[in-house]
Amino acid sequence: MGPNRLPQKGTTKHKIKPMKFAHINELCDIVRETSFALHRFHRHGHVEKIYENALTHRLRKQGIQVVQQHPLSVHDEDGTLLGDFAADLFLENCLIVELKAVRIVAEEHVAQLLGYLRSSRIETGLMINFGAPVMSIKKYLMTKLPD
Repeated sequence: MGPNRLPQKGTTKHKIKPMKFAHINELCDIVRETSFALHRFHRHGHVEKIYENALTHRLRKQGIQVVQQHPLSVHDEDGTLLGDFAADLFLENCLIVELKAVRIVAEEHVAQLLGYLRSSRIETGLMINFGAPVMSIKKYLMTKLPD
């Protein structure tokens, strides 16, 4: 092919580290599959802490580094430390997992996770709701585009 050939699959205008991108997607897939298996066994009806403990247990059995209620700092735009929040789960130092045990995920739940991602400068987060008859999981990304 000549100079007008199409870019290879997976390339974009922005530089993305392929290994990190593949790792986070793989990690999200493992969390999703583990969460569905957990919900299939325990169903809905438990408090959030039960799902947090169960998901932590099952992920650790698979060799994934999981920290429960991990404090992450919130900084102002000039870098001033404003305080800390606790991520329900923090996996492999790169993924925030926010758990809910509610009938319907509300906008304020999503806003909470997006605020955590923005303030902590973590790029990827998952919102998992175990509280409904059908478990839901949604991935959120906070990527910076080049100026």
